[in-house]
Amino acid sequence: MEEDLSFCRGGGCTAKLGPDILKKVLSVLPETEKSPDLLVGFDTNDDAAVYRLSEHEAVVQTLDFFPPVVKDPFTFGQIAAANAMSDIWAMGAKPLLALNIVCFPQEKNLNILGKIMQGGAEKVKEAGAFLCGGHSINDREIKYGMSVTGTVDPDRILKNVGAEFGDRLILTKPLGTGIVCTADRIGKADPESMKEAVRSMTTLNRYAADVLKQYRVHACTDITGFGLLGHLSEMLGETKSALLYSGEIPFFKNVPQYADDFYITANAQRNRNHLEGCVDFGKAEFWQEELLFDPQTSGGLLAALPENEAESCLGEIRALGLPCGLIGEITEKREKKICVI
Repeated sequence: MEEDLSFCRGGGCTAKLGPDILKKVLSVLPETEKSPDLLVGFDTNDDAAVYRLSEHEAVVQTLDFFPPVVKDPFTFGQIAAANAMSDIWAMGAKPLLALNIVCFPQEKNLNILGKIMQGGAEKVKEAGAFLCGGHSINDREIKYGMSVTGTVDPDRILKNVGAEFGDRLILTKPLGTGIVCTADRIGKADPESMKEAVRSMTTLNRYAADVLKQYRVHACTDITGFGLLGHLSEMLGETKSALLYSGEIPFFKNVPQYADDFYITANAQRNRNHLEGCVDFGKAEFWQEELLFDPQTSGGLLAALPENEAESCLGEIRALGLPCGLIGEITEKREKKICVI
């Protein structure tokens, strides 16, 4: 019986709805009465919801799930769990509880499902949180993820807005998971490239977040389905722009070759359609453009912090063995929202 996920179509965060579709859907939701204790809702497209319980404690709630992004069930479970918990760390919070979300065709080998959930449970344990059950349905395709609850001091919340002029941008993981996994799906990926991508996707953002807590971070988000440019655009809002240093952006082995060979995702093209008019790519090559639009699965944190703290923060993250980069800066509003130099 099959015990891998070769029969599944590609997934991960490349399976998410495009930003244009989401914007249209959210625009028709009825307005609800605002509560002073709802500190973060969906007004700013932030990573998780935050509700104040007391003067010194707030609850943080998020969920994420998707189809398989790799063939090995255990590894898929690890990636899905790391991805789901990432939103908690992006908010400056600590995960406490996790619940499984499972879609699985019940006629398939249940050993596959068991391995997926074992992988997820391992990452929840590594995060110092508790897995407390969940919900499953019979579906034609496999999907897995988690609903995660955490806590944070209301005065220490990290939002995806709030970046200040002159802030430097730190990215804590390389880009290119969508491109590398697409190449792997059609048998074109070099094993070392895929090994790098899997290592990154299974690495918890907990460790980089612990470093960021020691600095004056003005804004933070994690890079997932909308790619670096999409999530950076949300961070900038309508009043700021950013410069990206193309030579400082970390990426996985062989990404330039794979992108030039068009091992790219449909979701990256939806990201391009949504944002292309807002970006000045300068002399960037085609593969660099695709890298910036590429949807990431369990991607890194993108943090904006003062210039005089950025190098020290970057050094501490690198000391943990995490590939990262000081990739840009926040500027006053320009003709184009994002400029690549």
